[in-house]
Order: sequence, then structure tokens, then C-alpha cells
Amino acid sequence: MTAPIPRDLPDIPALPRTHPASAALFAPARAVVPLVRRPPAATYRLVLALLAAGAVLVETLLGSPVRVLSHFTVQSALLLALVTLASARRAWSARHPLPGAITGAALLYVITASLVHHILLADAAPRFSMTDGTAGTAGWLEPLAAHTLHTVLPIAALLDWLLLTPPARTRLRQAATWMLYPLAYLAFTLIRGELLPGSPARYLYPFLDVARHGYRGVLANALLLGLAFYALAVLLVALDHTRPNPVRHRPKTGFRLRPPVG
Repeated sequence: MTAPIPRDLPDIPALPRTHPASAALFAPARAVVPLVRRPPAATYRLVLALLAAGAVLVETLLGSPVRVLSHFTVQSALLLALVTLASARRAWSARHPLPGAITGAALLYVITASLVHHILLADAAPRFSMTDGTAGTAGWLEPLAAHTLHTVLPIAALLDWLLLTPPARTRLRQAATWMLYPLAYLAFTLIRGELLPGSPARYLYPFLDVARHGYRGVLANALLLGLAFYALAVLLVALDHTRPNPVRHRPKTGFRLRPPVG
């Protein structure tokens, strides 16, 4: 038997939304998460940003800057450098991390560029190079920079995402939004080819060479790559919602337990 509820209890007035005591009830979840400085994450991301920028700089100095900067790999590496630099600053100053839509896009683009290179371009004949190859004492720098862009950076960015980034920050609808940049790049490379008739550097990638495959073949290749691109984006979102949380903060309540006195 439960005791009857007394009827003479005073009514407790509801707190308004602007009351300080009710602020935590209506605040978004990210506003009440304790923010702490993360120097190791900041240092790792700073090194990653400098590595990406350095590899792009080497490729630009060894080849034609306009041509090198037109490659999808180089553009994705520059985006990764900017994103990781901003993420490093936020981790160092105990600020909220960048939105998952931004960090997920940067990771997706560098992984896609890496997979395309290793699957379609690494064994291509003639040898694929963003600078058309180099000679002399600087000849070893181009393979080192290319290896950094196509292998080291994607692995390092993936480790940052897996080990230093909280999960479940991406949404399935963002996978379609991430496709806008590859579509814009396809339009850019086709327009660039039309504006450079007769140039040996007219088309940057052999599978997008209209002179060799025609527009029907190029669009078919682009469609297959786009479907694979979207499947990879969906897989990235799915993994983001199933992986464990590597970032765990100790809550700061402002209270300290002390042993009883006496």
C-alpha cells in the first residue's frame, strides 16, 4: 500500500526559461559538455597540417603551379591542412570541435584521392605524375611528396578521426552534400580541357581525357567514380555512428568530496 499524497502541499512555481537554475535544462547538449585543452591532439593536427602544406609546396615548386594546384589530390590536401589547422587551434584553446560535416568532408576527399591514385594511377603507363617528372638533384623530392599526399596524409587523417575525434558527428544527408565538390571538380576539369586545345596537360587524369575516351566514355567513368565516392561517404557515416568514443572527458561538477571531520 502506498501512502496517500497530502493535498496541502504548496504549489511549486515553474522556473522560467531565462532563470539561471533552468538554463541547463534548455541548453543544447554541446553547451554543457565540459571543455578541456587537448595539447596532444593539437600537436598532432598541427604536424598533419604542416605535412600537407609542405607536400603541396614541394609539388608546386617542382612543376607548374597552375597545373599542380588544379589536381584533386592537391586541392583535397590543402583543404585537409586548413581543417586540421583550425581543429588544432580549437583543441589547444579548449573550444568546441569543428562540425562533423567539415572534418568528414576533408577526410573523405583525401581518402578518395588516395584510393583513385593507388587503384587507377599507380600502375598507369606512362607513369602518372602531377609535375611530369623531375630530373637532377630534386628528382627524389617529387616521389617523396607524391607518397606523402597519396599515402601518408590519408592514413594520418584517418588515425586522427579514429583516435582523436568524438564519434556520431556526421549525418547520412551530408553524404549527398559532400558530392557537390566532386561534381564541381568534374565540370572544372572538362572546361579546363576545352580551354587548352592542343596542350599536353589538357586533361589532368587519363580517365577524364575526352580526346581519348570521348564525352560519353568520360561521363561513364565519372558516373562510376561518383557512385563509388558516394558509397564511401555512406560507409564513413556508418562507421562514425558505430565506432567507440576515443575522447572521454572527466566531468567538472565544481564539487569535491571530502572525508568527514571528527
